[in-house]
Amino acid sequence: MSVDVEEKRIVLRLPYRPEYQRQAETGQVHGGIISAFIDVAGTFAVAAVVGHGVPTINLRVDYLRGALNTTLIATATVLRAGRMVAVVDIDLRDEQNRQVAVGRGTYGTQER
Repeated sequence: MSVDVEEKRIVLRLPYRPEYQRQAETGQVHGGIISAFIDVAGTFAVAAVVGHGVPTINLRVDYLRGALNTTLIATATVLRAGRMVAVVDIDLRDEQNRQVAVGRGTYGTQER
């Protein structure tokens, strides 16, 4: 994991595990795992900027290619962190640096 608060960016890695498969013996990472990982990356990026945990308001994921037997690398960049809401773009790649998915998350920034 790497965090750059000045750049409002975080990079997370998720090593492949067989239990992440969409179907046994295929090596294909399930879309739910991909979506959850994108959400975690977005959440951590905003939390690093605002200094506290944040809830997800909305999340959009576009799947671009299958992820097969590979570590996933998420780069989340906070586009804006306002008083109430933050918007984050998340780029997800495999170990060969091929883009697997992209996400955009909206998170609540108000501390409770």
